[in-house]
Amino acid sequence: GSANPRLRLVRRVGGEPGAGPRGGLDDVQLVALARDGDVRAFEALYRRHAAFAMNLAVRIQGSISDVEDVVHDAFLRAQLRLGELRETSAFKSWLGSIVVRLVRSRLRRRRLLSAVGFTAPEPVDLDAIASPEADPEVRALLAQVYALLRTMNPDDRIAWTLRHVERHRLEEVADLAGCSLATAKRRITRAQRFLAD
Repeated sequence: GSANPRLRLVRRVGGEPGAGPRGGLDDVQLVALARDGDVRAFEALYRRHAAFAMNLAVRIQGSISDVEDVVHDAFLRAQLRLGELRETSAFKSWLGSIVVRLVRSRLRRRRLLSAVGFTAPEPVDLDAIASPEADPEVRALLAQVYALLRTMNPDDRIAWTLRHVERHRLEEVADLAGCSLATAKRRITRAQRFLAD
């Protein structure tokens, strides 16, 4: 719809990947070294991809709440499961799928706690998701969209956010969300209908 170009104004936090002692190596080389126990190689992977992981978590959640914990846990899981990564060139997308799973668990837990009255919904953190250049109308639109996303099923919310905020291709949405292409399409369509209503 017409809102999609405006949603591109979502801000990306963090700087460029750090150079560091292993920064000149590509992900394939760094993963190979990290699998062999090279701690500095894994630190280089962290420096290179931490901002991506943080931005992904922030934009799915709509806030910076606990994002550092999510990213820390994602890298810890990645380090422990590095041997399971089949395509070493796909480290970034594999890490993204770990972040998505962790955020999904957090959203589900929070939704359940909210449903039984143990916690209140988190407010939308516009400063975390909106570009500083966004005008007030765009900020208001983002606030409305994220407020609606919070009431949505976490799987639908994640699929829609990956497609329309993160701008991933459908195949990438399915990979990141850990579902089939047909399921990803269904989730996005359900979310789009919900937002349109």
